[in-house]
Amino acid sequence: MSEVLSPVVSRFECGATLTHASATAALAAGLQRIAAGANGVDCAPLTQFDSSALAVLLAWQRAAQARGATFEIVNLPAGLASLAQAYGVDTLIGARH
Repeated sequence: MSEVLSPVVSRFECGATLTHASATAALAAGLQRIAAGANGVDCAPLTQFDSSALAVLLAWQRAAQARGATFEIVNLPAGLASLAQAYGVDTLIGARH
């Protein structure tokens, strides 16, 4: 009998702040986690952000896709979702609120 295995979801949490000042460090930390097999990020802790957060999220998505994995973004703050919409990248982010 063949068993269908669902993919294991391994998410990491982003920090409370993801702004221009912290983007480089956040990007590097997330890329390390993705290289180690993470396939999603939980943005619930995120309270302070700017457009740099969108660039980091998109870079994490691209890194996961380069590994052949999907990347799930969950609990995106409403303000960041609005910013993504304003910049026209909301469809690229594909986040769940």
